[in-house]
Amino acid sequence: MKHHVWVSGAFTFLVLAGAAHATNGYFTDGVGVKNMGMAGAGSADPSETMIIATNPAGLAFVPDDLEVGLELFNPDRSYSTSSSLANGNGGAFTIGPNNLTSGNTLFPIPYIALRRQIDSQNSVAVAFYGRGGMDTHWTGGTATFAAGPGAPIMTLPGTFGMGNTGVDLMQGFLNLAFAHVTANRHFAIGVSLLIAAQRFTAEGLGAFAGYTQTFAASGGTVLPNALTNTGAQMSYGGGASVGIEWRPLPRWAFAAAYTSKMYMTRFTHYRDLFAGHGSFDIPASATVGITYKPSHALALSFDTQRIWYGSIASIANPIQNIFQCPTAGAGGTRLSNCLGGSDGPGFGWGNMTIYKLGAQWRLDPTWTVRFGVSQAAQPIPASQATFNILAPGVVETHIAAGFTRHTANGQFSMAFTYVPNHTLVGPNTFDPTQRIALQMHQFILDLGYAWNP
Repeated sequence: MKHHVWVSGAFTFLVLAGAAHATNGYFTDGVGVKNMGMAGAGSADPSETMIIATNPAGLAFVPDDLEVGLELFNPDRSYSTSSSLANGNGGAFTIGPNNLTSGNTLFPIPYIALRRQIDSQNSVAVAFYGRGGMDTHWTGGTATFAAGPGAPIMTLPGTFGMGNTGVDLMQGFLNLAFAHVTANRHFAIGVSLLIAAQRFTAEGLGAFAGYTQTFAASGGTVLPNALTNTGAQMSYGGGASVGIEWRPLPRWAFAAAYTSKMYMTRFTHYRDLFAGHGSFDIPASATVGITYKPSHALALSFDTQRIWYGSIASIANPIQNIFQCPTAGAGGTRLSNCLGGSDGPGFGWGNMTIYKLGAQWRLDPTWTVRFGVSQAAQPIPASQATFNILAPGVVETHIAAGFTRHTANGQFSMAFTYVPNHTLVGPNTFDPTQRIALQMHQFILDLGYAWNP
């Protein structure tokens, strides 16, 4: 009964604390303090129950325990805009010039996991954790625009001329996992049922009201009421994960896992913002890993992860779709290309592949140390810089280190990740004479404790 109370409490805490990530796109680089200590590598060398977030088959090779952890996530996001040759002339929409740093820079993100053996070949686990999200809060700055050629030029406060601007997306997952291992313990298969919850808010986007499907379909007589500043809304849904782990030789292990697309209820409070009238599903992902152990104490792991952001319209559709909206003034005739329409503009993200290399070294019965690095090409094309002021997930490299101290009653683990600054520069979609630079770097500290049964 006590464990059920802890799991319920962690669920509530995670939703309230927020899972505000922006690392590999908006997915975390890893889940669990040991996994983070190797920059997300090690799917073929499981050492904690939280492996079920990556590969449920790994559950077969870890001991019974109760794990709790806390991540302190510190992202530093900024954007700057150059001067403009148009500066509002001819209906151009110019941002600034601004040079702003986002508020909200420290996020506590907890997790909890419990594993129990059924018999010698079967085991189950339950975990709750955050795996994705995005948060920006831009205060200050200005925007200059005109309603059209010959119209008065206006300069208004805020990134998009409507005051404070930003979004907050949080995602949490309840993972119910089962794993079966063969009698010789050379092969395991695992499955997970995933129940997901999202929370989203947006502010300062009123300048785009004229480009919504609601406004265009009404002939310009009805303003949207589900575009921006409508408060926080929850979205719920789920999916499944399946994985295998194969240990053909004592020194070698292979792992592969696939997590399905998660179908989520719509953000109806933001149906005038997201493509598909508020649709915001969670993309599918897959991981393949290999581990080689040159000795009993040392394990070297290499993993590849693929995230299919390009399959989610509200994430993948380019902002240029907006010019096919009838009210965009570019001769477009398609209501479906307005904001909120089935082909409405999104963030323009592409699919993402991440490569992860990690090492785990058992120094003695008390201490284990870990190191890792991951590398990827961030998913945002330069042509999509304008809308991604809201979601500047541009980082590409993660450098991690961590340790575990083993005691008679359990294990205390710590990991630290440094994410170097990366910059994306691209044109302002609505004023091509202006350049936008998006920047981000991060520091991440993970703490965790696992109790022995």
